[in-house]
Amino acid sequence: MQIPGSGILKGLAVTARNMIGSYFEPERLITQQYPEEKPKLPERARVFPFLIYDGSDPETGIRCTSCKICEKECPPQCIYIVQDRDQNGKPIKRPKIFNIDISVCMSCGICVEVCPFDSIRMDTEFELSSFDRFSSLILDKSRLLKPNSYYHQIHPTEAAQTDERIEAERRKKQAASAAKNTPSKPTTPSQPSTPPQTPNSIQTERPPASTPAATS
Repeated sequence: MQIPGSGILKGLAVTARNMIGSYFEPERLITQQYPEEKPKLPERARVFPFLIYDGSDPETGIRCTSCKICEKECPPQCIYIVQDRDQNGKPIKRPKIFNIDISVCMSCGICVEVCPFDSIRMDTEFELSSFDRFSSLILDKSRLLKPNSYYHQIHPTEAAQTDERIEAERRKKQAASAAKNTPSKPTTPSQPSTPPQTPNSIQTERPPASTPAATS
């Protein structure tokens, strides 16, 4: 039989236990003095997306090819991409404009999941507040681009797995290209094999028939 009000008493007991434990448990005694002390975020924390580039030059090392898959799949439609072109108007596999409106972004991470080139990842930087409600909340390509070393700094496990996958795909492409460029050996025509002779197929040679001598 359940005593009336027992649920309330259990809830009060949990609250009292947590309140008393906050005075004695070592991990709960210290209060972080934010913003002087920055909190240590977990590795899987995510805030807003950013773009990754390899090497020292962001323009040449950017992984994004402006395929616009993330722009199409973004639920709040906060990503805007314009593909770059050369002097002759030929498309270049890199974005000329890449903007993200963080006032609309809901940090769902779908853009990361659908990117086939591992070029966009979720950042952990959260101090992005501003008095400007418009231009400062739109991150352009210059603010989004960050080196691969930064990715290893905030997400070391995920970054190592991504680099291993990229390296494996690169080696696979190199092996396929080398196999394609290797000249094939010329094949010699095979000689037709003589079928073995059976006793029935052996023909005995008969001596030529003698012609009768002409009579005078």
